[in-house]
Amino acid sequence: MFNFNNTASINQEISLPILKKYNKKIYFKREDLIHPIISGNKFRKLKYNIKEALKINKTHLISFGGAYSNHLLALSYIGKLYGLSTLGIIRGEELLKKKLNSTLQKCNDFGMKFIYVSREEYRKRNHIKYIDSLQKLYKDSFIIPEGGTNHLGVKGCEEILTKKDEDFDVICCPVGSGGTISGLINSKNKNQKVLGFSALKASGINNVISNFVNNNNWELYDDVFFGGYSKVDNRLVSFINETYSSTGVLLDPIYNSKMLFRIINLILIDKWIYGDKILIINTGGLQSVYEMNLKLKKKGCITINH
Repeated sequence: MFNFNNTASINQEISLPILKKYNKKIYFKREDLIHPIISGNKFRKLKYNIKEALKINKTHLISFGGAYSNHLLALSYIGKLYGLSTLGIIRGEELLKKKLNSTLQKCNDFGMKFIYVSREEYRKRNHIKYIDSLQKLYKDSFIIPEGGTNHLGVKGCEEILTKKDEDFDVICCPVGSGGTISGLINSKNKNQKVLGFSALKASGINNVISNFVNNNNWELYDDVFFGGYSKVDNRLVSFINETYSSTGVLLDPIYNSKMLFRIINLILIDKWIYGDKILIINTGGLQSVYEMNLKLKKKGCITINH
């Protein structure tokens, strides 16, 4: 059975040639190394959700995600480990007619079933009436929000930071559904600031975060990176490959690489005002690299080294 109590992750100092002349100490918190499938913030956000589902004897797990969801992949694997059936409600009814991509195929291999819904219906995923209707239909189910972001998910993310992290000036993390950054905000020390880097432009996720946090010493960068969510070009791929070459750390193309690129850019243009000792939460998500490389090859672009 999977050990949810094994929560240790290392801090790795990184040295990037482009920052050689700047007096900045940058560390990755290697949450990506926790587990090859239940990695990074997915481990954190599912920990207490799964414990609660088992405690109240639920036999069925339901959650939501897109076609390349790290969250659903982790959930399907946990379901297999614990003998729980899993159901993924997938955004995009057109996917029903397409061959499963590598992410959904792995979910399927781990036993997950799928319901494909329109984008209009998917937008109801957080509405109380919609959740109630699912609960009535699947009476033995434990329903987990998209990305695992609820109070149980935030509680798990509050365990990312430890005593050894108290000397950092600023904590940085990518932001999707808002659970990870909320946990970091609640568990940082009073002198630290938390910076979030949203994967979506004008996401409105700050409203979600505000519902979970206990202080206001945080800031969200909510502008668009490289054209939008999951958009990648040769400049970003080159950056990912150069970072991998100089640090040995492979960053995913959707969340972590764009965050690091933005941080470096702020330093280079002298807009970094958050201190000299920086902790960057590497939340994993490397399963997206394979599918991204397929897309890049079709476009005749350079691909991500791994």
